Amino acid sequence: NISTHPWRTAVFLYTGFFLEKGRGVGVVIHRILNNNVAITLDNQGGEQIVCGKGIAFKKRIGDSIDESSVNQVFVLKDELVNEQLLQLLKEIPMEVMELTTEIVEMANLVLGKQLKESLVISLSDHITCAVNNYHNGITLKNVLVWDIKRFYEREFSIGERAVAMIKEKLAIDLPIDEAGFIALHIVNSESTEEDMDQTVQITQMIQEIANIVKYHFSIEYNTESVHYYRFITHLKFFAQRIILKKEASKEVDPSLYEMVKANYNDAYQGTLKIGKFLQEKYNYTLTDDDRLYLMIHINRILTT
Repeated sequence: NISTHPWRTAVFLYTGFFLEKGRGVGVVIHRILNNNVAITLDNQGGEQIVCGKGIAFKKRIGDSIDESSVNQVFVLKDELVNEQLLQLLKEIPMEVMELTTEIVEMANLVLGKQLKESLVISLSDHITCAVNNYHNGITLKNVLVWDIKRFYEREFSIGERAVAMIKEKLAIDLPIDEAGFIALHIVNSESTEEDMDQTVQITQMIQEIANIVKYHFSIEYNTESVHYYRFITHLKFFAQRIILKKEASKEVDPSLYEMVKANYNDAYQGTLKIGKFLQEKYNYTLTDDDRLYLMIHINRILTT
């Protein structure tokens, strides 16, 4: 997102660790952020963020709020980021918060699981920025959109439905790139602390494959190159699929595969070496689809 807040990204990298859904609503206003967001105190004296359309309109500190008007309640857990988050909440329009809540509820149904409560705020922030960019004539390209669609099919379909909901509710026609960005928010929200071992394995596999290419072709990576970035990102999705044992695609066009194989012979030899390594260490056999995408990315690394 284009943002004037340098702390915004850092806040949401760790949002699952400092934000949780509140239990029960404190109804006495302790602090007013805007007409739609206020801070109340729970029974233990802890601060809660309560959100709802017009809940603080014409209210003062000490007044009660209508609990039935509250649609989100959050409890802050990290004092270091409290004020930044509160400032962020002031900037999110209530209609975006309500729409995002609908999107998250839809995603929970599609995935059959409860995503992190913090997704409502992080995704609301993203959609707010996307809407602002739209009105300012700014279009952000998502260079990973097709990789995301390929490896996170369900999450991408949620992103597409979310874009349709945004068009219906806000009369804004966002590009397909936004479906990819929203899908990544969903993917991030699915992860848990228990996934740490898998994350380590995925990271290790990325490093191993990148090293095979580096030493086989005796090259030094240009880490500032967009082709390097796309290669590493592809390896992340690829390694994640292997570690999580997700089924590989079998829809590769045989004629396309043979054409790429013939034209990118050096890259093909590199994929053979990667395939041998993965078979020996991870008992994974590369599919033609795997080889096709690896050849394309490796060739771009070698020719730029």
